[in-house]
Amino acid sequence: MYKYILAAALSLPTLAFAGECDLEITGSDMMQYDKTELTVPATCEEVSLTLKHSGTMAKQVMGHNWVLAKTADMAGITEDGMKAGLEANYLKADDTRIIAKTKVIGPTETDTVKFKIKDIAADSDLTYFCSFPGHSSIMKGKFIIKK
Repeated sequence: MYKYILAAALSLPTLAFAGECDLEITGSDMMQYDKTELTVPATCEEVSLTLKHSGTMAKQVMGHNWVLAKTADMAGITEDGMKAGLEANYLKADDTRIIAKTKVIGPTETDTVKFKIKDIAADSDLTYFCSFPGHSSIMKGKFIIKK
C-alpha cells in the first residue's frame, strides 16, 4: 500500500512552497544590496519581494528601490528614470519594460511588491537593480526563474 502512495506522491507536479516565492533583500548606505542573485521556482504563482533599507542616510541622498527588467532594458529604464525624478521613484510612468518595482525608500523603511512570473520564460536574462541615479552600475543582481 505504501509503495502506491509513494508512487502517487512522486507523480505529482513539483509545487513551489510559499517560502520559496517570498524574497527579501536589503539595500545599504554602501550602495549595495545584500544579495547579488535571487532565484524563484517557475512554479510560483506569485512572487513577493520585500525591500529593506538598512542605512541611515536620507532618502534624497541614498534612497533605494528594486526594479526587475530584462537585462537589455536596464540602461534605458535608468536613463528615463533620472529624468522622472525622486517624486516618480526614478522611473518613467507606465514604463512597459519594467516587470516589477518598489518605491524608493529611505532609512528603516520597507516596501513590498508582488508580481506574477508565469508569462516569463525561465531562461530569460533578467536583472534587478536600483534606479536611483548612479546606483545601478553596482547595485544590481541576477533574477533567475528556476525550471
